[in-house]
Amino acid sequence: MEFSINRDVFLRSVSHAYGIIEKKTTLPILANILIEAKNSKIKVTATDLDIIYSEEISANNLGKEGSTTTSATVLYDILRKLESNAEINFSLQNANKLKMVSSNSKFNLLCISPDNFPLSEENIEQNTFEVSSKKILKLLNKTKISISNDETRHYLNGIYLHKTKSENKTFLSGVATDSHRLSSSSCEIDSNTNFESIILPKKTIYQLISLLEQNDSSIKISNNKSKIKFQLDTGVLVSKVIDGRFPDYSKVIPKDNDKVLQIKLNEFKNSIERVTTVSSDKKEGVKMNISKTSLQLSVNSPNSGEGSETMEVNFNSNDMSISFNSRYLIDIASQIEDESIILNLKDSGSPVIIKDLSDKNSFHVVMPMKI
Repeated sequence: MEFSINRDVFLRSVSHAYGIIEKKTTLPILANILIEAKNSKIKVTATDLDIIYSEEISANNLGKEGSTTTSATVLYDILRKLESNAEINFSLQNANKLKMVSSNSKFNLLCISPDNFPLSEENIEQNTFEVSSKKILKLLNKTKISISNDETRHYLNGIYLHKTKSENKTFLSGVATDSHRLSSSSCEIDSNTNFESIILPKKTIYQLISLLEQNDSSIKISNNKSKIKFQLDTGVLVSKVIDGRFPDYSKVIPKDNDKVLQIKLNEFKNSIERVTTVSSDKKEGVKMNISKTSLQLSVNSPNSGEGSETMEVNFNSNDMSISFNSRYLIDIASQIEDESIILNLKDSGSPVIIKDLSDKNSFHVVMPMKI
């Protein structure tokens, strides 16, 4: 195998694949990236056995076809430190050594036979549909904040993707919950779309977000009960899904929260961040004393003191008090697009629905705290 390639082009592909690699693995081959040179293209592939990502890029020159695997960490670190836009020449010296030359730099990288690299041959091309990358990115970003870290309930360690219908429209909906809060976001898809409901794992979500942030066009999605495939401009990501049953989340969405509190978003978020500075534990509650025209936020920490701040609001009911985990409110506020944040309340002991006036297809539910 012999080829030359632009450093920046190769680094971009290797960095995408590098995110898949498990840094601590008992199988040496899983610490390696598979490099294949064929038909003037270089294909880079990485896997952790749950996710596999591959990407094809053009070589400057392909002298000899072939393939090998080498350490992802070593290759990534070398590429990062080479000069931008430098040309790199690769040549496979033997089954165990890949020579890498760029300007005055020379490296001999240890290799493992590509025959040992685990590749999935499963066909999951059925039920393919296409959707905007930006829409999927927004869906993932708005719901990831409520993913549970409790591994004893593994079925909550991801986003539940499923097809829903509303007002004669069909949506791909994503829901995540950790039992204290719930986030939901949807994007419209073709009514004829077939999609198997699945739970997308957290690692896959964050890797996909990283790829989507660099992808401006549409994305093709196909899945079955055990795997899901994402085809992007840059490459293809295939992931196992979480084996489990997601709870019926519709039961926890309040139906009669008719007390509406409207607050200026930035003022609300900044105020919470200021008053919680007196607490070293950001999970401590922030108390909200609400009247028709004002909101007082207060934090009382037994270890470090207390803080409070008042702001103007619009509230359509009588005075009430309610408390929340401040971190939950900040996380949700960071995903609101409108200039205002809307809280639909019932009473001090019931969950609140938080809405975004600029995105009617997303909402959050948060349980109150007792302080």
